[in-house]
Amino acid sequence: MNGFDITGWGMSVPERVVSSVELAQRFGVDEKWIVSRCGIQERRAVGPGQTTASLAVEAGRRALDKAGLGGGDIAHLIVATATPEQPSPATSAFVHHELGIAGSAHDVNSECAGFVYGLVQAMALIKIDPRPILLIGSDTHTLTANPADRDLSILVGDGAGAVVLVPAAEDRVKGWNLGADGSCTGSLKVLAGGSRMPTTEETVREGLHYAQINGNEIYLNAVRYTVRTVRETLTTAKVDAADVQHVIPHQANIRIINSILSHTGLRPEALVTNLHKYGNTASASIPIALTEALEEGRIHDGDLVLLAGFGAGMTWGSVLLEWGGDKT
Repeated sequence: MNGFDITGWGMSVPERVVSSVELAQRFGVDEKWIVSRCGIQERRAVGPGQTTASLAVEAGRRALDKAGLGGGDIAHLIVATATPEQPSPATSAFVHHELGIAGSAHDVNSECAGFVYGLVQAMALIKIDPRPILLIGSDTHTLTANPADRDLSILVGDGAGAVVLVPAAEDRVKGWNLGADGSCTGSLKVLAGGSRMPTTEETVREGLHYAQINGNEIYLNAVRYTVRTVRETLTTAKVDAADVQHVIPHQANIRIINSILSHTGLRPEALVTNLHKYGNTASASIPIALTEALEEGRIHDGDLVLLAGFGAGMTWGSVLLEWGGDKT
């Protein structure tokens, strides 16, 4: 066994819709300004009882059902998230219990690049242990955004997406690339709540438990590093950008996505985006978009599918797959 097939996929988003009209009224701006700034018309937000783990469980269960497997068939569970269920234990432990996973479980925190990081980990793991893997991206960033922070509140949404990988004889990964630049930790951060700055009454009073974003830095680095990772993956795969049938980027901001396309030569017609209706769902955005594209019948056997993400830190990564295999 050298590769894997993706035989199951699923997604979960909260029912509660937060429209740009609602946010425009809250922040005293024009709805058109929000949409033109980020391309997001509405996003989803968790309600009472919904958490990062509960969304992950729902998405994971749908992916398992699609694959015709149960939790007892899964040898490894990977949950990518930057908004964990609680500081300890890992979110994957909660998901592991709810889904009845038989094997191991661990989290990946690479922010919005988490799903791609998790996928590369799964690719390596399945080569040395050829048994099914469940990979989930789940985030609830509406809970980390300060309700008074306009710039972040208009961007983020909640959701989860999942895929099931099973071992296969053929390796359909044509190329991949991961990277990080730890000098960029200040561009998107939550200052309080960790060992550097434990939570106190003062940190809560000053709102330091909320996420803070430097939008200009994120924009510039997101374009620079995503362009780099896409080029390196395509070079490794010896594939021309124009030959990629489907591009599924991290759904962060339509201006970032369009800039990445223009700098890499990837075709705009290949773009898969649902940014307008879910917003930035962080590590969940790529598997949610992949799930919707598959459910809509857009992806066919033999198609080249490029997944590319970037996140705070900064982290980035991309994987080029030739779609195919024994799909249920």
